[in-house]
Amino acid sequence: MNKITNFIVIVSVLFGLSSCNTVVSLNSKDTSKFNPRPDSQSQKIIKIGGSSSTKFVLELLAKAYQAKDQTIKIEFISNSQSEGAIASLKNDIIDIAGSSHKLNPKEDNGQIQYREIAQDLLVVATHSSVKGVSNLSTQQLKAIYRGEITNWQKLGGSNGKIILLDRPEDESAKKLLRKYYLGEEKTTSKAVILNKEGELIATLQSTPNSIGAFSLAYSLVNKLPVNYLSLNGVAPKAEKLTTSQYKMVRHIGIVWDKTPSKYTQDFIDFIFSQEGNKILEKNGFVPAK
Repeated sequence: MNKITNFIVIVSVLFGLSSCNTVVSLNSKDTSKFNPRPDSQSQKIIKIGGSSSTKFVLELLAKAYQAKDQTIKIEFISNSQSEGAIASLKNDIIDIAGSSHKLNPKEDNGQIQYREIAQDLLVVATHSSVKGVSNLSTQQLKAIYRGEITNWQKLGGSNGKIILLDRPEDESAKKLLRKYYLGEEKTTSKAVILNKEGELIATLQSTPNSIGAFSLAYSLVNKLPVNYLSLNGVAPKAEKLTTSQYKMVRHIGIVWDKTPSKYTQDFIDFIFSQEGNKILEKNGFVPAK
């Protein structure tokens, strides 16, 4: 009986040793083939916030920069207006704030700085279902926003109720529309207000007979199937911007601390480099001089 028991013990020990050797062998094999990515301590993080009008251009630049340096991780904080992003920067929540305006005296605490990256045209466009309308005068655009013209037929198009997609009054797109075309006249209460530019673009593409204003560069990059409208006979094209013929130009810039971290400064240097300018031009933006 003792012999049987001893035999079982010996077999168990040998089996256990064999299993351990197998595990070690497998682990060694996996490790030799594993190519580790930078760990969380070696990976440097840059946090960016800003308005929806600035996010698209900064995402393009961030994607190109991260492809060059994989130790850098660039995170985008949830969209806010330019003012909110600048406040977050001053409170050390983010490293770079995208802004559609220069610093005003209330925002400038002497420790931050602004520089323009690029210019982008604000285009007025319609859903692809709108036929026969390619140009609007200032008075016609005003009448649409006031709710006086409510059918495309009155503008030479086919019979269809106009669906006006609009932005909040404090957004850069609406400010530009007011500055150059709408003035201070009240917008119709029937307008559909969309807080983010991306929401307006998505809604316009899915809503027949709709009209709205948004980034020309974004629409060109994403090849949006929409109808671009000329305003007072001037088409929304980048070359019209450089000759000052097209009025609605959105200025896109960044705000950052005067003493940023080295890796934040390196990314900012990339933004304003020749390589950064080429990325902007390729995607329909006009680099700032």
